[in-house]
Amino acid sequence: MPEARAPEPEGSSMRSKIQTVAQSVGLFLLVQFAIKQFTSTVVPQNANTSAPSTSSPIPAFEARPNSAGVVDSYNPIPQAVAPIWPMDSALDISIYVSPSLVMPSLAKVPKDSLVVEEKGFTIGDWKDKREIDTSFPVPKEVQNNGTLWAHFYVALSGSALDPLAKNYDVAKAYHFFRPLNQYRAKKKIAKTKKLLGSSDVTEADEEDPEPKGPIIASYYHPNFTLAVIPDSGVMNYPSLHPAVRSSVNLETTGARDESGQNGWYYPILFVNTFWQLRDHMTELNTTVTRLPLHVSLNNLNNWKFSIFASVDEGMKQTQQKAAAPGGLPSGGDGSEFEQLKSILLDTNAYLLGTTVVVSLLHMVFEMLAFSSDISHWRNKKDNVGISVRTILANVFMQTVIFLYLLDNNENTSWMILFGQGMGILIEAWKITKTVDVRIRPAPQGSWLPYLIQFEDKHKLSETEKKTQEYDEIAFKYLYMVAVPLLLAYAVYSVLYDTHKGWYSFVITTLVGSVYAYGFLMMVPSLYINYRLKSVAHMPAKAMTYKFLNTFIDDLFAWTIKMPTLHRLATLRDDVIFFIYLYQSWKYKVDYTRVNEFGQGGDDEEVEEKTANKPLTAPPDAKTDKAVEAEKASGREGKEAGGGKKRK
Repeated sequence: MPEARAPEPEGSSMRSKIQTVAQSVGLFLLVQFAIKQFTSTVVPQNANTSAPSTSSPIPAFEARPNSAGVVDSYNPIPQAVAPIWPMDSALDISIYVSPSLVMPSLAKVPKDSLVVEEKGFTIGDWKDKREIDTSFPVPKEVQNNGTLWAHFYVALSGSALDPLAKNYDVAKAYHFFRPLNQYRAKKKIAKTKKLLGSSDVTEADEEDPEPKGPIIASYYHPNFTLAVIPDSGVMNYPSLHPAVRSSVNLETTGARDESGQNGWYYPILFVNTFWQLRDHMTELNTTVTRLPLHVSLNNLNNWKFSIFASVDEGMKQTQQKAAAPGGLPSGGDGSEFEQLKSILLDTNAYLLGTTVVVSLLHMVFEMLAFSSDISHWRNKKDNVGISVRTILANVFMQTVIFLYLLDNNENTSWMILFGQGMGILIEAWKITKTVDVRIRPAPQGSWLPYLIQFEDKHKLSETEKKTQEYDEIAFKYLYMVAVPLLLAYAVYSVLYDTHKGWYSFVITTLVGSVYAYGFLMMVPSLYINYRLKSVAHMPAKAMTYKFLNTFIDDLFAWTIKMPTLHRLATLRDDVIFFIYLYQSWKYKVDYTRVNEFGQGGDDEEVEEKTANKPLTAPPDAKTDKAVEAEKASGREGKEAGGGKKRK
């Protein structure tokens, strides 16, 4: 069983973890299915045990041919393998730890090297579950970056375990080994210092050059599960997944059946390290003299074994690629699966299910908000109710976040950087829809030869001029609140926090202000709504989707551990939304007709607006009744004229 998970740092975002992990898991599973990871042919032991390559069943190991001369067409690589021992066999299992792959006679091994000694464990007895807790001294070779090997000795109950013993029988016992420590790249820790006043970094530390490439260290985890796979049955050995095949120990004499193509294998003992988390690992060095060990011994279904083995192997390969000099092509440090395992270990099952559903809804709402926002801006023909300063502020804030992600790019995925960059381009596109961006020569006396100017696309209407005026007033008061807060935060940060340098200080201070006060950017729009007494110009659908995501964020804030003040801070966007709801109720909009700004709703096409527009006649047009009366008058005149002529 995995050990209890230590609490995560306060204020961590479970939603962002799940989104990043979901993308990585999807990509990994796609690759795994593409290479047919589950291509092994597994036959239950009580079913037909015919070999995949022959029509005859594989006999019991005791009924094998007595000599190699009897075997026809001997194949050194068996095509099909069958269990060598019956299902209900009782096993004796012993585990020794050693810094060496070569083990002497077990009688000469130090007693403190024996960490597990279990008798009579039954294959296929699902109720037989054992927990072993012990500790052992750390060999000096392991303290000096050597490998700590675990040697597993397995035999039928009562049989000799020592391969060097005279009565040792390979038909009744076998031995294999696995490393207990892992070599992983150390997490990069940026050197920081106080920019003003005393610094915690010494001059010697400042003079130390940054190491090139990753630093590899030896790590040890105190928990693992030793699982016996009872229902593996007859398997097609060449087609097994590499991770599964590495746990299959073939019979050591190389015996084959009469066809010479098929052999036997010992019971699969899977050393399950799937639930090991890096946060629980201990770095091995000369200060570590003794280590704890917790082993869970049980039976495990074959399908679970296939999944655990293949996924765990894929995770380790990803971490090795991340530690390589080139790193992963998609960025990141290969810790996405660590985050997934952490969530699975720490979260209640019902809460986890709710979190997954809510996260999917969050992504759906994000896509809908994006689509509605783009549609609204594509169909917008004027600048009524638009705060150009707010759009410019959004471009600035998203650029600051992008630079912050680049400054901390060790653990930032390229997908996140790409998404942030696309957000900046979309906000910049909104500016071009609102005003014309021009580069004009600077006036005399300016330091710069050219300046960027924003010019109106057309002559502003009276309402658009009011929008600009209200926008200016709103930002004047916003500056009065935001600037002092920003300066206060900057002073506190430069005096008490540590930074990599002045550039990092500026970016970190700005991004902290963006995260803390970014919701203030919605205040000018609310003020413009109040002064115009209308919300018809607002992208109602896009805002609704965005605020639904805000409520989802609230759900995460109140279900994971974080400071109370941080939880209260999540309610700030809700305040903006409720004010907008009040304005929507106060200044009602009929979306079935063209409003006072020439808009017929958020997402109506031009053709629909034209079709829904009420039919009106020009001032000089005549009604049907007037036309009929004029025709009747004409007929009467003709008749009167004809009568006069006849007379």
